[in-house]
Amino acid sequence: MWFNQKKSTEQNNPQVLLDELVSNGVDLSIEELIRYQTKSSLINLAASKSLHGKMSGNYLARSKGRGMEFDEVRHYQNGDDIRAIDWRVTARTGKTHTKLFREEVERPVLIVTDLSASLFFGSRLLFKSVQAAHVAALVAWHAKSRGDRIGGVVFNQHAHTELKPRSRQQGVLHYLHALVKSHATSAIASSEPLDHQQAKLAFEQNCARLRQLAKPGSLVYLITDAFNLTDDAVRHLANVSQHCELVVCLISDPLEQQLPDSAVKISVTITSGENGDNKERQQLVLGDKALAEKYHQQAINLSNTMEQKLTKAGARLLHFCASEALETQLHRGVASWIR
Repeated sequence: MWFNQKKSTEQNNPQVLLDELVSNGVDLSIEELIRYQTKSSLINLAASKSLHGKMSGNYLARSKGRGMEFDEVRHYQNGDDIRAIDWRVTARTGKTHTKLFREEVERPVLIVTDLSASLFFGSRLLFKSVQAAHVAALVAWHAKSRGDRIGGVVFNQHAHTELKPRSRQQGVLHYLHALVKSHATSAIASSEPLDHQQAKLAFEQNCARLRQLAKPGSLVYLITDAFNLTDDAVRHLANVSQHCELVVCLISDPLEQQLPDSAVKISVTITSGENGDNKERQQLVLGDKALAEKYHQQAINLSNTMEQKLTKAGARLLHFCASEALETQLHRGVASWIR
């Protein structure tokens, strides 16, 4: 009993969790991303929609034909390849049967990680930007274990880095090093005055670039908080989803959904404004139940609107919170990733 209580306490201790993640929650290191190499079995990148690529590879297409993966046996039909006749079933049933196969189709995995200023925030365990990098690393290592080529984009409101799809471990490490480097520069940029219009425009431009980079049949992961999502960005993503499988991983923090509980009323001031000029000042009172409910409802409405737009664009949505370890969320099935 004492042992179980101690273990539970350790699991709820943020510093213990950070030590397990090899992270300080704010900065990003290559060591914490390499750690996910042993966690790749937590997810499954099997195709969930028809693929249109014509190259051979590791994914099973929905259409039946000649290939390496046996699918089923059916009655022989005129035009079937006689080399595919299943003589055992034919002899047993007295009627000619033929084997069908699932064709294997290769697709590159493109990981697009948003490291804009809005992700450099966290109220409990990790910055959203760090959790976004953890998700990207997990996807990359799993794709590598399947023998896929990994590439993509890492961007913020000021710059972006493109990485052409590469195979094997070289592709993964190339992307992870780009994440660490971009995270360091993005952290500096996030401390500068923020131009919200510039951030939204940068997000649109990166979605437009993704539209050009994503070849038909690709598996595309966009990892973002969708804070800078615009209608034009949604239009570009809708185009991507027409010929690729698009998965949007939404990174959030609990404070964005709910104000902290307080037994007494505490007045706090929040400043915001274009170009960081602090023209907009908002007074909040923690401990005010009516205000807390209004804040929560507004957050839900904004979230629902954003999700509806992305779903309409053809994206599959996965939700991740920065306040919990990625493995914990996946084991609990929060991300609905394991089929």
